[in-house]
Formats: sequence, structure tokens, C-alpha cells
Amino acid sequence: MMSYKNLLLLLLTAAMLLTLASGCGQTTGSSEQILKYALEAEPSSLDPAKSTAIPESLVELQIFEGLARLDAKDQPVPGVAESWDISSDGLKYIFHLRSNAKWSNGEPVTARDFEFAWKRALNPDFASENAYMLFPLKNAQAYNERKVTANAVGVKAIDEHTLEVTLEKPTAYFLNLTAFHAFYPVPEKTVTANPDGWAADVATLIGNGPFKISNWVHNGQIDFAKSDTYWDAAAVKLAKMEWPISDSQSTRLSMVENNQADMMVEPPVVEHDRLQQEGLLTISPFLGSYYYVFNTQAAPFDNPKVRQAFAMAINREELIKNVVKGGKQPAYSWVAPGLINPVSGKDFREEGGNFAVENAEQAKKLLTEAGFPDGRGLPPITILFNTSELHKSIAEAIQEMWKQNLGVTVNLANQESKVFLTARNQGQFQVARASWTGDYADPMTFLDVFKDPDNDANYNNPAYNKLLEQAQSTNDQKIRMQTMHDAEKILFDDAVLIPIYYTTQPYVAKPYVKGFFWSVLGLADFKTAYIEK
Repeated sequence: MMSYKNLLLLLLTAAMLLTLASGCGQTTGSSEQILKYALEAEPSSLDPAKSTAIPESLVELQIFEGLARLDAKDQPVPGVAESWDISSDGLKYIFHLRSNAKWSNGEPVTARDFEFAWKRALNPDFASENAYMLFPLKNAQAYNERKVTANAVGVKAIDEHTLEVTLEKPTAYFLNLTAFHAFYPVPEKTVTANPDGWAADVATLIGNGPFKISNWVHNGQIDFAKSDTYWDAAAVKLAKMEWPISDSQSTRLSMVENNQADMMVEPPVVEHDRLQQEGLLTISPFLGSYYYVFNTQAAPFDNPKVRQAFAMAINREELIKNVVKGGKQPAYSWVAPGLINPVSGKDFREEGGNFAVENAEQAKKLLTEAGFPDGRGLPPITILFNTSELHKSIAEAIQEMWKQNLGVTVNLANQESKVFLTARNQGQFQVARASWTGDYADPMTFLDVFKDPDNDANYNNPAYNKLLEQAQSTNDQKIRMQTMHDAEKILFDDAVLIPIYYTTQPYVAKPYVKGFFWSVLGLADFKTAYIEK
């Protein structure tokens, strides 16, 4: 029989061990390392070649990894590729894959998986909406347009761990692109066996990222577990993640406040002040802009002076304070903040300054110079927007500003989103609302919008296009950045658009959630996140 002293000693020892284990669990212990994130929508697809929206991309970032991964400053760092070589002309990349990169089923991730995934996304029969993101590859667009075969595309697995990539022209931000979901590898055997359903079933949803999906109740909750086969598993502190799904902002906020979730995005605007006072609200940069675009080929906005007058005759601070709210920043330029110039180390937006000017008096003068004093002689003008309370409120405010500052009566027209997008794309408008979110962390993701002659503004300026071609044909970042600054100025000299506000990412997070970061692309990376209570 155990003596009283031995029993007491055993109990004390057990208590000490329990206390120590509990203390460790607050930072690294697997029993406490569970992150609960309230996801804003059921993913429509977790196939990286098919997905297009933020909720899907957010989930995919946790379960997949490309050749590169973006760090906390949105710069590409080695992912599946441990290193790469770039030719002096910037046209050829040789990626060296990690020998310990594995799929969640334990099989190796190979260069062939990347070649297969990229050509699959480009296949015209597959009809991926992300195909254009791969067009920097040599012959990628030609293949997507059925002009050449897949063999002509500039991606080739040299061996299991070596991927050779050839580009159409130097693309300084190509490494950033390799971190985008359209460039993720997919397991060829699994996808080929079940091309339509592999990404919707937990049993066949094989990834290569820090986590794997352990359970998925569609429209209910997604559960994740740490992937022990991930090459950098030692850096992953969370043991599990539980993501309840709700498209209601109020419901997601209630989940956090009732301790059913630790984080959520986009809390209701009416709650922002209270959440800020409680230290729960954070406003993170989000690489996007809300703007009005002129149809530069439709009267009266085919006249640059008329465009300049209308662009000057608004007040962004009033709009944001009284209508938009939500911690948005007034936009006085096109390229949103959050992009670092790798040469200067400064934010591209901060470095380039503002281009948009607000001046009601000058606006009236320009309208007179254009032949329309106090708006007399102008044809009927209509603001087109897609149905939404926010879009309507902004349009009404701008309508009033143009009446007060220019003496012009403007009509409003709203359309269901699908009809609206078709009308805008086909140039059936005079001035319309629009928004743009960057696809990759480089100013070109904004400036390229107005280079294509089929852009929504029907804008074509050879000088602007030439500057962008210069920026796209060199890897010299000093030259690239300066030509992009020069190109952005031209957009405002020509008054192609009216930037209104830069989008932001308001989110609520419990203070004990540590080690994660938000990309300016709107994604939270939980690879190194942990719970510290």
C-alpha cells in the first residue's frame, strides 16, 4: 500500500506538472492552440483555378502554397521553391523545389504538379476566370485563345524538383504572382480522377499548405488541423482552426462577443465607434479603390475640360464623414496605399503624392471654358450604379455636390449588378461607379486597368500606354517606379476617373490572437498565428 507521504508527494508532483502544462498551453500547447475565425461566406469553390472571391482565397491560403508566399510586408519569400534563378534578361526563371515539400496525403509535391496546374488553368475548355493572371507566361494567352497547343506554354518540369518558366516579356512582379492562388499547384492524380468534385469533398481535398481541412459542413463550418506533412510545420503553432460561416455581419460580431469566435471581418459600421473604444477594432489597409469612371467617348465627357470640372466639384471628406464612414480613407490618386517601392523602401502612394484636386471655383471656370457656363447647354447626364444602399447614398451625395458646385442637374439610374456590369463594359453610360481591388502587390495591378483599349473608360492615350510598356519591359525597379508615377499623373491630366475612397479592411480580433498578419490583398495568413491567454 502507498504511504501517506508518497501519496502526498505524488499529488503535489502531478499538480505541478498540470500547472506547467497549462502555462505552456497558453502560448504553444496544442490543447489551447485553436483559432476560431468567423468566415463571411460559404466558399463557392476551393479549386485554386476556379475560385475568384476573398472567402475562397482566404481558405486556400491556409491549405495551399505556391512557389513563393507573401510575407508581412507583401513581399515574396520562398514557399515550395526554396530558391530560384532569374536570367539577366528577366525572361527565364528556374525554380528549385524543396525535397521535403509534400501534399497533405504524404506524397511529394513535384514540378510536374505546377506545370499541370498552370496549364489546366489556361486550358480554354476549362474556362477559368483566373486564366489572365497567367498570361505573363510565354504563349499563355495564345494557348488560352486556341492559337497554340499547351506544349508551347512557357512552363516545364525539368525534373521532380526543377521548374523552368519562360515569360513573354520581363515581369518584375512575377514572383508576387507565384503566391497568387491561380499559381498554386494541384495534385494531378487526384484532380484527374475527379476533375469536378475533388475540391468539394474533404476526402479528396488535398493541399500542401500549413493546414488541412478536417471537416466541412457546407454553409455551416470549416474545421482545419495542422498539417504534419507541411515542409515548415515547425513554424505552425496552431493545432486546429474552427471557422463558423455566416454572411451576416451582426451574427459574426455576436459570435466574437459571445466567445464563439476570436475574429471576424467587416463588423457593422454602426458598431465601429463602440468597438474602437473597446480596443477590438482594427482598420487594415486593403489594396482597392472605390471610384467613378467617365466614358471618355460619350458626350459631354468626351471633352476633357468637362471631365476635369466634374472631377473637381466633389468633397471626399464630406462623403466619407456623412455617407461612407467605416474608417475609409479619401482617395486623391488611383494607386491605393500599401505598396512598397523596393528601391526607396517608401510607400508608392506616399511617394507619388496626390493628383486629384477639389476646387469648386476652378471647376466652374473649366465648365465655362468648355462652353457650358453654369451647366447651360449640357446634355442630360446620368450617374449609373448597381443596386446597393451605399452606392445609392454616394450617388445622391455627388448628385447634390454637382448641383451646388456646378449648377448641373444630374439624374440617377440603378441596375441589377449583372445588367450594370454589362452596360458598363459595353460603354452604355456617361459616368458610372466602379471599384478595383489589386490582384498582386505591385502598382501595375492598378495602372494596367486603363491600358487595354477595351477598358471601361474607353480611354486610349498612346503616351500612357508607352509608359506602361516601359515599366512592363524592364526589371529595373527604379525605372519601373518612376514611369508608373508618370503614367498615373497622365490619368489625372486626362481626368479619366474620380477616385473617391481607398478600401480598408475593418476587422475585430480578440487581443489574445497573435502572430497573424493581413495582406493588402485582403487575406489573413494564420501560418504563424497563436493564442496567448
